[in-house]
Amino acid sequence: MTVVGTFGLSVRDQALEADVQAGLAAVEEGLLEATKSEVPFITEAAQHLVRAGGKRFRPLLVTLAAQFGDPYAPGVVPSAVVVELTHLATLYHDDVMDEADVRRGVASANQRWGNSLAVLTGDFLFARASHILADLGPDAVRIQAEAFERLVTGQILETAGPTDGRDPVEHYLDVLGGKTGSLIAVACRFGAMMSGADETVVDVLTQYGERLGVAFQLADDVLDIASDSHESGKTPGTDLREGVPTLPVLRLRERAERLGLDEDKALVELLDSDLTDDARHAEALSRLRVHPALEQARHDTVRYANEARATLSPLPECEAKRALVELCDAVVHRAG
Repeated sequence: MTVVGTFGLSVRDQALEADVQAGLAAVEEGLLEATKSEVPFITEAAQHLVRAGGKRFRPLLVTLAAQFGDPYAPGVVPSAVVVELTHLATLYHDDVMDEADVRRGVASANQRWGNSLAVLTGDFLFARASHILADLGPDAVRIQAEAFERLVTGQILETAGPTDGRDPVEHYLDVLGGKTGSLIAVACRFGAMMSGADETVVDVLTQYGERLGVAFQLADDVLDIASDSHESGKTPGTDLREGVPTLPVLRLRERAERLGLDEDKALVELLDSDLTDDARHAEALSRLRVHPALEQARHDTVRYANEARATLSPLPECEAKRALVELCDAVVHRAG
């Protein structure tokens, strides 16, 4: 059994292990090549997060999905590079919006070079992804465009908040389907599609990716509250400080309204105060870490991971399918 990638996937089959390792190595080379510029400063900024590492979760999914066809097909690695470049670009933009100081254990691009250059570097990565995508054919361009529209729509809906009468938890899960699920679904779809897998397999893996993507983000929500910066690679409680309503907070508000307990109301009041104050922020984190709302968010994460696992049932039994099932378990493990 070998652990592949920083996400911690255990691969028991030597042939699959070799394919996954080779695929991820080729993606890494592709990322470095795609982020080079004739302007040295642009190269430095564009490679800032590439060189910081990361889980490479989306390229891993491309590589595994390609196992259901020809994993050596010429479009597999470039499509993985496209998906990861798109993801990296959104991180540059997200950190500006969140005013984050740390990303993947290093200073965020906006902290190092300022907001304007961070946004422009994200735009540069989008442009490079589009350039690679153009060589993968019109279907790939359309799929990526649709996913990118969903991603941006999810971000807009998150910023705008739920409309009057809309359940905040339902709204948030829809947001995650767009912001995170859409691109992870594309990773699975590209891997299967570029490998020439059967259309029914492509559809199954796309649905799997959507559900796994939501579970993945919910696990991040839990980590943002429950972990330290060493474990998560970014400052704990970043969303909390910025007033972004992640699932543990939404579950707390839901519980406070339903049960009317004084301690819940007091914690909601604390969350509604100025959490740029370090002492208040630390207190809010400490109290949320032991609150039942965090455990409820963990249960939600497990539910989506289980749905992703169930989606795989029509696929033939093989090592790649077992690896995809294990990724569901890994997401649950991340959430504790």
